[in-house]
Amino acid sequence: MPKNKKADTSDSDSGPDDRLPAKKSKPAGKSSAKESNSEEDLSWPIDKRRFVKLREFNRKWMVDIREYYDADGDLKPGKKGIALSIPQWQKLKEIVDEVDEAIKKNV
Repeated sequence: MPKNKKADTSDSDSGPDDRLPAKKSKPAGKSSAKESNSEEDLSWPIDKRRFVKLREFNRKWMVDIREYYDADGDLKPGKKGIALSIPQWQKLKEIVDEVDEAIKKNV
């Protein structure tokens, strides 16, 4: 959508200006306990504040690799990251060995 065009070109640090929508269908009084279908079940940590999450956005599933920031004790998604469509995720998996080989040769 046009109002998101500017955000797509941003390379600024993480902050409260998120490109992903607020979490949908989250009850106002949600407890900290995990639910069987909760978003936490579809999340894998990479680092202290970086996560891979499987999310639905505009009725399409995305693999979201994002850096989070601390907002008064809550981790919130920041601008630093990328949301890959499922075909993009599949392509990334296909080239992982090539990237690993390039790392070995150049790093």
